[in-house]
Amino acid sequence: MKKTITLAIVAGLIYACGGNQSSKTSESAKSDTVQTDELLTQAQGVFKTLPAKAENSENEMSDAKIELGKLLYFDTRLSKTGHNSCNSCHNLGTFGVDNKSFSEGDAGKLGGRNSPSTFNAALHSSQFWDGRAKDVEEQAGMPVMNPVEMAIPNEDFLVKRLAGVSMYQEKFKAAFPSDAKALTYKNIAKAIAAFERTLITPSKFDTYLGGDITALNDSEKEGLKTFMNAGCTACHNGATIGGTQLMKFGLINDYHPLTKSTNKDNGLMDQTKKEADKDIFKVASLRNVEKTHPYFHDGSVADLKVAIKVMAKAQLNKDLTDQEVSSIETFLKTLTSDIPEETKKAPAELASK
Repeated sequence: MKKTITLAIVAGLIYACGGNQSSKTSESAKSDTVQTDELLTQAQGVFKTLPAKAENSENEMSDAKIELGKLLYFDTRLSKTGHNSCNSCHNLGTFGVDNKSFSEGDAGKLGGRNSPSTFNAALHSSQFWDGRAKDVEEQAGMPVMNPVEMAIPNEDFLVKRLAGVSMYQEKFKAAFPSDAKALTYKNIAKAIAAFERTLITPSKFDTYLGGDITALNDSEKEGLKTFMNAGCTACHNGATIGGTQLMKFGLINDYHPLTKSTNKDNGLMDQTKKEADKDIFKVASLRNVEKTHPYFHDGSVADLKVAIKVMAKAQLNKDLTDQEVSSIETFLKTLTSDIPEETKKAPAELASK
C-alpha cells in the first residue's frame, strides 16, 4: 500500500514537472509570437505596401498609352544623334540604373548627378535630386532637351522626327484618341510617364507588411528592428521607404569627409539661390537599394555598408557598430524585387529601327 502511494506521488511529480515545462514552452512561444506581432504592428505604422501601379487622374493609364510609353522609353530616336534612350541611364535590366556615378549623355559628356532608378519613382513626391519636377509627367520631357543628356534641340525637332515614323502616327492616335493632334511633345512625356507608373516593384517586405510574419526570417526582422531603432525611419518611410521629402545631406556632420566626395554640388540651392537650401537633396528611396549602387547624388559610395555608416553619422551623428550595419543591410535586402523579364525587354518593334 505504502509502495503504491509512493509510486503515485512520484508519477504525479513527473506529470506536474512535465506539465509545467510544457506550459512554460507554450508561454515562451506565445511571447515570441506577441513580440513578432508587435514588430509587425510597429512596421505597419511606419511603412506601407506598394500599390499595383501609381495612378494619376490627369494622365489616364490605358494599355495603348502604356505600350507607347515603353516604346518611347527604349527608343534612341529620343536623343539627338540616336546614341541614348531613357533606358541607357535608367536600365530596366539593372533595376532602373546604370550603376555608374555619372551617366554618359548623347554626346558622351557626363551628367552632373547620379541617375536614380525609375522603378517606383512615380510614387515619389517630386522628381530629380533637387525635386524640381512635381511628377514623372513633368520629369519625362526634361532630360530629352537637356544639352548634356539627350540633347534634342527643341520640342518641334522631336515631334517632326517621330511623325516621320508610321508606327508612331498610329500608336499616338490609339493612346490619345480624343486629342485633335495626338503626337505632341506633351503627349510624348505623358506616354513615357504612364509606362513609368507601372514600374512598381513589391518584394517580400510587402508580403510581411501585409500580415505574413513568416515572410521575413529572424535575421531580417532583427535588421528591421535595428533600422527603426537607429532612427532611419525619420526620412525613410512610407511605401517607397524614402522619396517623399527633401532633406539636408550632412544634417549634423558634413558628408564630404565621410564619402570622400570632391564633387561641388549645392543641391536645391542651385535652383533657389538661397543659402538655406545648400546641400538639400531628395531623400532617396531604399527600394532595391541593394542593386542601385553607387549611392548618393554624386555616386560617391559604391558599398552599401559604407553608405549605411555614412548616413548614420551624417544625419544622426551615430557610429553604428559593424554588427548593426550588417543587420540593417540584411533588412534592406528584403526590399529587392524580382523584376519580370518582360519588363526588362525592349519592345520587338524597335528591333528593325
